[in-house]
Amino acid sequence: MSQKIRPAEGLIRSVPEPGQLVLPKDGEENILITSALPYCNNVPHLGNIIGSTLSADIFSTLYICGTDEYGTATETRALKEGISPRELCDKYYELHRETYEWFEIGFDYFGRTSTPLHTEISQEVYFNLKKLGYLSRQEKEQTFCEDDQKFLADRFVEGICPHCNSDDARGDQCDTCGRTLDAVELINPRCLLDKTHKVTTRVSTHMKGKWSPNSVINNEGALIDARLKGGLHPSPVTRDLKWGVPVPVEDDDPDQDMKGKVLYVWVGSLYSRYDNSPPDRAQFEACIGYVSITANLTPEWKQWWFNPKNVCLYQFMGKDNVYFHTIYFPSVQLGDGRDWTTLHHLSTTEYLNYEGGKFSKSHNRGVFGPAAKETGIPASVWRYYLLSTRPETADATFSWDDCVAANNSVLLNNFGNFVNRALKFISSQYGGVIPEGDTPGPLSLNDETDAGFVTDVNSLLKDYAEAMDSVKLRLGLQTVMLLSQRGNLYLQSKPYLCTFRTHLSLYALGFGFYIAQLNAPARTVPDALSIDLLPGHHIGTPEHLFKKIEEKMADVWRAKFAGNDPVAPSVIETHTTTVTSKRKAAAAKKSAQTAVEEAGKVNGPKSAEVLALDAKVAEQGNLVRELKARSPRTKELDEDTAAAIAELKKLKGERVALS
Repeated sequence: MSQKIRPAEGLIRSVPEPGQLVLPKDGEENILITSALPYCNNVPHLGNIIGSTLSADIFSTLYICGTDEYGTATETRALKEGISPRELCDKYYELHRETYEWFEIGFDYFGRTSTPLHTEISQEVYFNLKKLGYLSRQEKEQTFCEDDQKFLADRFVEGICPHCNSDDARGDQCDTCGRTLDAVELINPRCLLDKTHKVTTRVSTHMKGKWSPNSVINNEGALIDARLKGGLHPSPVTRDLKWGVPVPVEDDDPDQDMKGKVLYVWVGSLYSRYDNSPPDRAQFEACIGYVSITANLTPEWKQWWFNPKNVCLYQFMGKDNVYFHTIYFPSVQLGDGRDWTTLHHLSTTEYLNYEGGKFSKSHNRGVFGPAAKETGIPASVWRYYLLSTRPETADATFSWDDCVAANNSVLLNNFGNFVNRALKFISSQYGGVIPEGDTPGPLSLNDETDAGFVTDVNSLLKDYAEAMDSVKLRLGLQTVMLLSQRGNLYLQSKPYLCTFRTHLSLYALGFGFYIAQLNAPARTVPDALSIDLLPGHHIGTPEHLFKKIEEKMADVWRAKFAGNDPVAPSVIETHTTTVTSKRKAAAAKKSAQTAVEEAGKVNGPKSAEVLALDAKVAEQGNLVRELKARSPRTKELDEDTAAAIAELKKLKGERVALS
């Protein structure tokens, strides 16, 4: 697939027009993209957005996503709100859709799992696994409410944690000590629906999945996850719930006691953060949502999901979902027996923390869903800042000071200044119209005025393409900023020698953020600096892309979104974090203000090779800092840190040699 620029973003892969039916083409690279399905009992926070949907959006070709709607969490939330699970899902589906629409995330289709097609496809997978012998009956002790005469899902039970004695541990996890639990382990279990009810344990029979041998081996014959060395345990695929995909039971099926049960959806915590032991958890039906949502987009969905020869599947998600998408769901696909399109590239992120702590909906701490819009900060600024802090190799922290600095120092002073200067020059000198006789095409490398600039830009375009092909999204964004920096240097050094074609090409480098000002449709990212607009084309009215945000607003927003978290950082810790952030913001501002001056000294503008090395040094420096910040320290982590430092020294040496 070719690369294309989308109105609100910048340089990204091509996407279909709204409503256009897109099918893979033989002999071409067809990319299918999914991101972790957001669970439909709450609104997403900034970490959820950068961890999956926003990252996938800027890389997208065919991008499908949707809300994951079945399961215990939905039933629990619906009970709290006094509405049915369906009403709850309808409510939060709209909140999710509106949030992503405001963030200008361009799904080809944003669906949901509570559809007839999802039920049909999920049940078909279940039947295939059973027919091929990959399901087996297994009895399991579960909590049971004697008053209501029904089994209780883990989220409907609370009690005393057997590990830390906290009295409010849930049936799936203790928030006090962080350990993953089984509800039957709780001491003095209580029913959350009515705490006066008597809770006991009874045995229930469920279907569990076996593991295909080739599901745990990669192409080199090695285990793809060290945790698998202990062997894979049977994983449940059915549950005693009402809200979910019914377990299909045929009339002659010997397992008639499966009637009334539903297919297992998911459980968020798979591994204990202490001993990495795999508890009795699974994510069976949720991942099938990717397939069913595609089926709701097009009746030809099998051309995407049963076409491994022509389709590459890219998936974007946070690190807590990796196991399900690299081990569990691929094993389901292999056990199903059909020729599935399987995972080609997995892009994951670490956690995005909030101002020195964690995002917490229950304590109203951090920015969730529609609240981003309420700040008045434009969506494009949110998109830039989140992508620039994307936690690709280690946890990152959202900071209001850094967010304000990103707008004022980078977007306003660097990128916005570049675009505005170029566009205003075209408008004032040529009346905003491409003159006759100025034909589209690449700029000439023979023009001694422009040759060095064109060479540098073409090299950066190559770096950008390589970064995006490697799904190094943060590096790709840094390269776009280097392009605008190089454009500013060019305008500063030769303001009266710049040709009309060069100015228009300069603007074309950055117009992806605001195509309306160029009055042009989206187009492919060029391999070389060029223009593709015909003579007589009218550009749009020049306007400033970004507005300054007063630095004092950082304190206003920090107070507004601090929430009521009882375990939030202390006053001293918060003050230290704020001071550190302000220092970082001041350093970033100073760096942005002096970049043009330093680059335009006696030696002239930096070459493309130097600019590229600067980007690599910055990226490697971030990696070193992230590795040093990790804990606990292990021998493997120390070795990785030493290797990263050695690579950073090597890059710095190469940079010095070019000075």
